[in-house]
Amino acid sequence: MFKFHKKETDSIDNILLKIPIFQDITNRELKRIKRILHQREYKKNEVIFNQGDIGLGMYIIVEGIVEIVCGPERQALAELKSGDFFGELALLDESPRSATAVTKAPCEMLCFFKPELLDLVKRDPKLGGKILFKLAWTIGERLKRTNEQVKETGYAGKKEQLNS
Repeated sequence: MFKFHKKETDSIDNILLKIPIFQDITNRELKRIKRILHQREYKKNEVIFNQGDIGLGMYIIVEGIVEIVCGPERQALAELKSGDFFGELALLDESPRSATAVTKAPCEMLCFFKPELLDLVKRDPKLGGKILFKLAWTIGERLKRTNEQVKETGYAGKKEQLNS
């Protein structure tokens, strides 16, 4: 369990409950989840994981800023801050990471790793099922958003071609 003061624990609870994967869980279930999360600290400009690495789990930003970049030219895909999360696909899939995550400021994170999720599913199937369902829903929502962005980008590119 975390060794946080009450104020810090309340802040962590608030962050976790805003993450779709942990919504709709009871206070008792939240305490159980907190026991299996890992706390990590990263320095500014530290790589959390590289594109191509095998994913081990998801990361929740408690404090700090993380940039998600892709390709050798490190094209910025997203900038994430306190309360945001990333890498959740690794909880379901063992495929290589599709992007690199690097800190833009010192960061404090909570990490939820696949072995702990699998153990939770075995020990508490009801809670594990809730989390897996919300995880699938979250990934589906992100896929829909990505599809919309691709459509908009594709449409904008075709419009430029027509106008030239």
